[in-house]
Amino acid sequence: MATGPGQAGYTRAQLAAALLIAAFLAAFLIVPVGMVVYVAFAEAGGGFTLSHFESFFQISLMQESFWNSLYVAGMSVAFATLIAVPLAYFTVRFRLRGALIIQTLGVLPLIMPPFVGAVAMQLIFGRSGSVNLILQDAFGAGLPVMDGLNGVIFVEALHYFPFVLMNLVVALSNLDSAMEESAQNLGASGFRLFRRIVFPLAMPGYVAGASLVFVKVFDDLGTPLVLNVTNMLAPQAYLRITSIGIDDPIGYVISVLMIAFSLFALWASALALRGRDYATLQRGGSSLARRRLEPRQAAAAYAWIVCVLLLVLSPHIGILLLSFAKVWSFSVLPDAFTVQHYLTVLEDSPRMIWNTVLYCGLAAFFDVVFGTAIAYLILRTRLPLRHTLDFLASAALAIPGVVLAIGYLRTFRGLEMPFTGELLTSSWILLVIAYAVRRLPYALRSCMAALQQLHVSLEEAAENLGATRQRAIGRIVVPLMAGGILAGFVTSFMTAAVELSATIMLTASQSAAPMSYGIYLYMQSAAGRGAGAALGVLAVLIVALGTYLSHRFLRGRAADLDRQTQDE
Repeated sequence: MATGPGQAGYTRAQLAAALLIAAFLAAFLIVPVGMVVYVAFAEAGGGFTLSHFESFFQISLMQESFWNSLYVAGMSVAFATLIAVPLAYFTVRFRLRGALIIQTLGVLPLIMPPFVGAVAMQLIFGRSGSVNLILQDAFGAGLPVMDGLNGVIFVEALHYFPFVLMNLVVALSNLDSAMEESAQNLGASGFRLFRRIVFPLAMPGYVAGASLVFVKVFDDLGTPLVLNVTNMLAPQAYLRITSIGIDDPIGYVISVLMIAFSLFALWASALALRGRDYATLQRGGSSLARRRLEPRQAAAAYAWIVCVLLLVLSPHIGILLLSFAKVWSFSVLPDAFTVQHYLTVLEDSPRMIWNTVLYCGLAAFFDVVFGTAIAYLILRTRLPLRHTLDFLASAALAIPGVVLAIGYLRTFRGLEMPFTGELLTSSWILLVIAYAVRRLPYALRSCMAALQQLHVSLEEAAENLGATRQRAIGRIVVPLMAGGILAGFVTSFMTAAVELSATIMLTASQSAAPMSYGIYLYMQSAAGRGAGAALGVLAVLIVALGTYLSHRFLRGRAADLDRQTQDE
């Protein structure tokens, strides 16, 4: 056994924590997903068979859904790239006023559920939407951007492009400006400089963001359902299980295909970077890295940025107008405004608001507890197979929400809760567990980053002064990791609050439903879309408030640490 955090070994408490986390991941991730895979390959007698896959590819609707999902995911990545790459490049590599504000506004789409944005985009860009009404009056023609699969691609690209933007901003900020200087001295400039030097060096950031966009779009269920596009894999998995039944093998075949392509996207992203060196001798930050634009170039850049921001923020504008609209049909703007939708939501759906805070808060709490524990076990102990915990926790990123939900319904059907006798599949506890499992990778990455920046000598000093291992962790490690822990909590809470794929399948009753389920129910009818929009605005406000409070906490804590340092 080790006597210090930096030495080899582990304690019984650490071993027990590792076994507890492993048991949780096995019960609520490995076994349910394994059950899905087993049913997809199992024949009635219990043997192995590929007949279910043969049946899948013999159904024309299934073939169409398969290729449509690949097409939508791929095109969403392409359009997200067209939006994010220039936005990141202009704001990081040139001297533009308001660059930080532009980057912040570019991330806002992530705090709105994509299926809510889909309704707003129909009102603005649909056949009878605001933009097409204006174009019809002016030119006699419209833009079919919201028709069928095009609508899904349009909405998904606008919602998920921040993943590419955020990763590219970090990658571009860390580039060695000497590379650009050398290229410029050799005559490279403009697009050639970007294509041959800047973008290739930032490729790791781009690939990381693009693979996330592909995975997120591929397993999204809510947006296609709201746009009435059912010829895709995720909607078909949902419809097969809910209409035919939990024993339908085709639904499990679809689930296996969704897992396979999510894993393939992550594997391909790693393969694309293998064998190449993107390291530089120093990080960016010199004055040359942020070049000045000529007046005409600056005007063109700002004009393009404003157009892009209006486009990506149009769902927020549309849903806000819809939440106050009394009548909005075949008109550029609502014909009348009212606050009745908010009164309706506050009267009919306060339980959903509370459920969202409760479920997502509990899930985020479990995520940061498990994330902190896993990070400590990996970085501060020599526990055998400790990296397996990291792999298992991170594997949840590749499991679509609808697949995990199907696995839960199949694995835990008939299982009763202790003391209450209630079926686990009818309990809101299973929904909290699904949120926690799917968001654990986000919290884990934040906790890992925070602990990596904390030198082990601080713990050793505390133990040398007589503190026990547990006391050193509680009084030294956790407080100094507070920023990363809070970031993980907020990220888990935000993403769980807009989750629909698992929510729509695991919600047993409206009384136990969170806000995302309520928004979906409202949006199913034209008469209820105003109330659904109001509930969507409230969901965005809750997420934004949580983010704001977390930033205030982090700034306050940083100021306290600075004062303590100065006092010492």
